[in-house]
Amino acid sequence: MANSVSDLPDWAASRLDQTHDTVGQWVDHSARSLDGWLGTDDNLTVDNHSYLRFTLENAWQESQGFSNDLGVRFKLDLPTSKKRLRLLIESDPEESLGSLSEQGSDSQLNQRLDSNNVIIGLDALNRDDKRQHWSYRAGGGIKLKLPLDPYARAIGERLWRLGDSPWELHSHNRLSWFNSDGYSARSSWELARPLTSARRLRSHSQLQWQESEDTLEFSQRFEIAHRLNHRTTLRNGLIMVGESLSSPHMNDYYLQSWYRRDIHKGRLFLDAIPELHFERESDFEPRWAFTLRLELYLRKSIDRAL
Repeated sequence: MANSVSDLPDWAASRLDQTHDTVGQWVDHSARSLDGWLGTDDNLTVDNHSYLRFTLENAWQESQGFSNDLGVRFKLDLPTSKKRLRLLIESDPEESLGSLSEQGSDSQLNQRLDSNNVIIGLDALNRDDKRQHWSYRAGGGIKLKLPLDPYARAIGERLWRLGDSPWELHSHNRLSWFNSDGYSARSSWELARPLTSARRLRSHSQLQWQESEDTLEFSQRFEIAHRLNHRTTLRNGLIMVGESLSSPHMNDYYLQSWYRRDIHKGRLFLDAIPELHFERESDFEPRWAFTLRLELYLRKSIDRAL
């Protein structure tokens, strides 16, 4: 196996490719077939973002020891089911991730498969280019648990290029209602610019309010992302997590170095993440943490940006 695409020995790469091709084609074919039944013949040509993802995570925290988790997430995308409607079936939506402190280093990778967190719904799409106008999605559906849990949500995104400068500002906002959990609101703002062709500076701010928690949470992340080569990235960051609008205070400060390696053809990834935490609950005494994670994507095509 060529070193430019894989770190695996030939026998392991061959088995992984067979599994990926079989399951990935099945995921894509199943999504397009269902989309064609509900929608139009365009299902064969449009982009389809359905996928199945497995993560195997081993984590260690000072004073808490080791933990192991197997995570599974799926998303079934049916883009042509209606001209401006999209049928969506997915596990563990953003609203199920818990507090910002619970989400940890990366909310999108810390999701655990829970049979009570599968949703099916319709999204109404506004196809405006978010670089020119606000782009909106609004939808609703049910969470597949007993009793059935209806939900509604609205999402707005905007991307600004700040004049002739290299800075870009991206805003992502979500307002949700679940019958079981009540209302929640989330807003994220990312200011970023390239430093060189291989380095990028980011400032990422998050606000989150959940009716069930009844407190405003906020986090701030500053990081420099460095693309070491076409398969490897390193992100060094400072993260702060706090809460309360009436009496703001920080609950955690931590330094993080995130090494990510594409170890096989954009399908299998390795994350190594050391962190040094200063948490309020430990009187801001330094506490080390380390996460080692494998992530396998099964879909027809992969796009994992820096």
